[in-house]
Amino acid sequence: MVPVRLTGPRLALREYRHTPEEVDALHALYGDPEVTRYLPFEPRDRETCADQIELYLEEAMAEERGVYRLAVVRREDAGDAGDAGDLEDALPVAHAALTLGEYRSARLGYVLSRPVWGRGYAGEIAVLLCEFSFGALGLHRLAARVDVENTASAKVLTRLGFRLEGRVRHDLYKGGAWRDSYRYSLLADEWSGPPAPRPGAGQGREAGQGG
Repeated sequence: MVPVRLTGPRLALREYRHTPEEVDALHALYGDPEVTRYLPFEPRDRETCADQIELYLEEAMAEERGVYRLAVVRREDAGDAGDAGDLEDALPVAHAALTLGEYRSARLGYVLSRPVWGRGYAGEIAVLLCEFSFGALGLHRLAARVDVENTASAKVLTRLGFRLEGRVRHDLYKGGAWRDSYRYSLLADEWSGPPAPRPGAGQGREAGQGG
């Protein structure tokens, strides 16, 4: 399915573009040690980020697309109208991903840049991915991996109805140490749409969980 564009109240998810500005935006995300703290890789340099966008575009054009890696932009950065052309010009502030698996399943992931932490964007991204997965893609199961120390991301998933399946010990070796993770899942018949806004929602770190 190409191109993909998912629009929420404040954010939009769209395909990446291989431009210098977009590479810089991805590097601002993946080059930040704080942002990559819970990700399965060390901070990346700009050249690697350029290669990543090239890979994302190749994946998007696959005959049978199995991976959706999407740029997350703010609708306010696209102007009042937020139409298709304006959304292309807005620079990414986060990254969203779906990796399809067997039996109508997928793994969900998102990463947010530090300037937009604490605004509730992670929840909106996850909602858009859930709606896309259980709607247009017709999936049955979504899964997510969360570092055991990433409490903000765990709260986002729990609030959307994801259930904790268990803890995986030493599933990642990074920075000279082994790390554990939690596994969460959500089934299509458990998805009831986005939860009602809560007073004070959007507070927290929201560093992301990969993808």
